[in-house]
Amino acid sequence: MPVKLVITPGQTHDVQAAAQLLATICKGQMVLADKAYDADWLRAMVTERGGWANIPPKSNRRAPICFSPWLYKKRNLIERFFNKLKYFRRIATRYDKLGSCFLAMAKLACIRLRLRHYESTA
Repeated sequence: MPVKLVITPGQTHDVQAAAQLLATICKGQMVLADKAYDADWLRAMVTERGGWANIPPKSNRRAPICFSPWLYKKRNLIERFFNKLKYFRRIATRYDKLGSCFLAMAKLACIRLRLRHYESTA
């Protein structure tokens, strides 16, 4: 289930928002991300906060890193969340032109998903 959402400008890479999203990471938590987030500064930030980054290395990485393909399979949960989010037509087709309106709709959809999740587990 979603914890925090941030929207980035269309011409900006998503890794720029990673610092803001991971500001509250606690000791012992794991960060699962795809190859696009393979940056030394991101790994250092997660390690300095006591977490562990399980991010597959890019093909052009020179220094070897610690990566677990078995743990990376849990990233499927993230992909399933985005799939559920795209069931909301307004988000999937990006009807809202302003980023603030789009983020508001995404947050509303996440609230609905979270409520549906708690309803099914109760």
